[in-house]
This record gives sequence, C-alpha cells and structure tokens, in this order.
Amino acid sequence: MPCQFRRSTRGSSVLIGSVLLIGLVVVVAAAVGAAAFDAADASPTPTRPTALSLGVSGDTLSLTHEGGAPLDVDSLAVRISVDGESLAHQPPVPFFSASGFRPGPTGPFNAAADPRWTVGETATLKLAGTNDPTIEPGATVTVRVFDGDTPVAALEATAS
Repeated sequence: MPCQFRRSTRGSSVLIGSVLLIGLVVVVAAAVGAAAFDAADASPTPTRPTALSLGVSGDTLSLTHEGGAPLDVDSLAVRISVDGESLAHQPPVPFFSASGFRPGPTGPFNAAADPRWTVGETATLKLAGTNDPTIEPGATVTVRVFDGDTPVAALEATAS
C-alpha cells in the first residue's frame, strides 16, 4: 500500500505545479492589463483655452472671463504682484472677507456667488491699505490664475 501512495503523490505534484504556474501567469497578466488601462485613463484631457482680461483702476482689480470653458472658482488660485513684487496677502478665492482685501468682492470671487465663472462675468476685488505693496498710478499689476497647479492665465495691466 505505501508504494501506491508514493506513485499518486508524484503525479499530483506535477499537476499541482502546472496549475499554480498557470494561475500565477493569469494573475500577473491581469495586473499588467489593469495597470495599462489605469494609465490610459489617467492621461490628462486637453482643456479648451480660457481667455481672461484684467483691468486696474486705483486699488480695484477687475477680471473678466472673455472666452473658453467655465471655470470652477473653488479650485482656482489667484496670485497678484505689483511691479514684480508679490502682494503680502493673496486672495483666497472665493472669499467675502480676507486679510489684505476689502470685504465683499463682486462676481464669482464672492463666496456667496455661483462658483461657476462663465463667459461675460466679471470678478472684482479691492486691495485694502493693509496689503503691501500698494497700487500706485502707472504701476504694472500682474495677475496669475491657476486651476490647482495648472496655469490658466497670466494677465498684466497698468494701473490708472
């Protein structure tokens, strides 16, 4: 009886080894395929260009959405500099009251407004006297708008 047990064990080990090897190949192939599909889905979708314009009058900045896809203000970051020097306080759009800015921005920069900034809408904000540097007539004001880490626009205007 012991001899018969040995013979069946030898035949089983070859069969079990083959099944395990095939199973391992199938699992690896599935993992590689899933990774390839994830990489294809993760590629960024091209976005349509967005056109914004900037107007500066005194301490008031007006940004108008001139064309392109609507922007989600909740995901935007706005960075302002005057004559190449960044403001001490940057606007946390959207907001109602923020350090370095007068309360109550208008348009989509106001926290109570619709966060979708569409073509034709103008967002305004006013610098407070507590922000530095101040905007003097003739100063060059640069506004950079980002959607997350992606630049949307770099605008420049001369203050009047």
